[in-house]
Amino acid sequence: MEPNQTKDVTTAILLEKRMVRINGYYPVKLRVTYDRKQKFYTIHYHPEKVGDDFTEQQKYWIKRTDKSITLNEKEFKKVRQANPSEPYKTLAVYINAQEEQAQITKEKVKPFTFEKFEDKYFAKATTSNDIISVLQGQAKEKQSAGKISTARTYEGAMNSLKEFTGKDKLPFTSVTVKFLQEYEKWMLTPKVIKGKKISKPNSRATVGIYLRDVRAVFNMVKPTGVIYPFGKTKHGLYAIPKGRNLKKALTLADVGKIANYQPIEGSIEHRSRDLWLFSYLCNGINTKDIARLKYANIHGDKITLIRAKTAETAEEQSTIDIMITRLIGRIIDKWGVKPGTQDQYIFPILRNGMTPQDEYKAIQQAVQTINKNMVNVCSGIKIEKVTTYTARHSYATVLKRSGASTEFISESLGHRNTQTTRNYLANFEDDEKMKWAETLANFDAAEQ
Repeated sequence: MEPNQTKDVTTAILLEKRMVRINGYYPVKLRVTYDRKQKFYTIHYHPEKVGDDFTEQQKYWIKRTDKSITLNEKEFKKVRQANPSEPYKTLAVYINAQEEQAQITKEKVKPFTFEKFEDKYFAKATTSNDIISVLQGQAKEKQSAGKISTARTYEGAMNSLKEFTGKDKLPFTSVTVKFLQEYEKWMLTPKVIKGKKISKPNSRATVGIYLRDVRAVFNMVKPTGVIYPFGKTKHGLYAIPKGRNLKKALTLADVGKIANYQPIEGSIEHRSRDLWLFSYLCNGINTKDIARLKYANIHGDKITLIRAKTAETAEEQSTIDIMITRLIGRIIDKWGVKPGTQDQYIFPILRNGMTPQDEYKAIQQAVQTINKNMVNVCSGIKIEKVTTYTARHSYATVLKRSGASTEFISESLGHRNTQTTRNYLANFEDDEKMKWAETLANFDAAEQ
């Protein structure tokens, strides 16, 4: 493993018992461990972050001289248990928020050093207290940087919070665990007027996208006078929901049906089918990566590219090698722009000199065109409709069913860790579980 990787950094909340105290009370500390070295940071009470939430009994745990929080072993055990009751719950939320902030800080320190960690962890927070204006500022910044898709998620989060609160401003202090729980419930509920449903509820995936943006500005601003609300539910904090894994992967037989489908020669349907197959065959790369492919990416018998999703940050760049099979070569020959100069995009989706906004629109249009035509293709071969994303998920699942290792699939997809790949393969694993569950109940076959 390479040195200076944040996954080597661990944090923990503990009682510092190296100094014996007569009354059995010890300071609560954050321990940070890296490269076999440990540093301890005292958890202090900041009344501006808690207000009147601490009762007199809870304030008894605060050392008067330096406002450090002290507990005996029995009290500490109750504070650290899952879902503690009062008077321990409020203190637990406060302490857990400090560790959650440390977890976020360590991810920002690359390469990791204790000095850099301390600079960021103890940095003085800004006084900005309007989360909506910060979201708007981030949307404009991402727009200017050409990150159009990310800008739109910040805009979506901003407009959604405005609609939920009915206000144009929202103090960070209002964004509590309870607020986030109510906002999530509102997002997942259809909007109704006079007894008539007028809109579909947002998906859990959309809720997750918006709230990750909210969490991002929390981490950026570090607002004063606010308890950090994000973390693990068992610690009394708010956990951002994850989208349910409803992605459907095709079997190899169904992919074969798509490949053998006979569209009208040279039609838009023909090109859409071939671009879908191209995505499937080329390690499941998405339409944005296909659109950005240039002839310069072709090196002999393989295509080498850096995923657009990770191209912005050097530490996160993910290079993918794609072997050019005969079918991939035929698709390039048929639909590739001619002449194929090094600086020329392979497929006629983008043009050199386009603005980021125009590029975004062109890629979105390509996705819509492919998906629309794949509805017709799937209808013609009588399988469930597929999208551009199905190609990526099918690539991973077909490989897994064929015996490829998760590590190989992860590298092929350009994932930075295998857990992301396992999420892709979750449906496959459920299918396998069902197959074996049905085998257990196949009594008739066993009697024959």
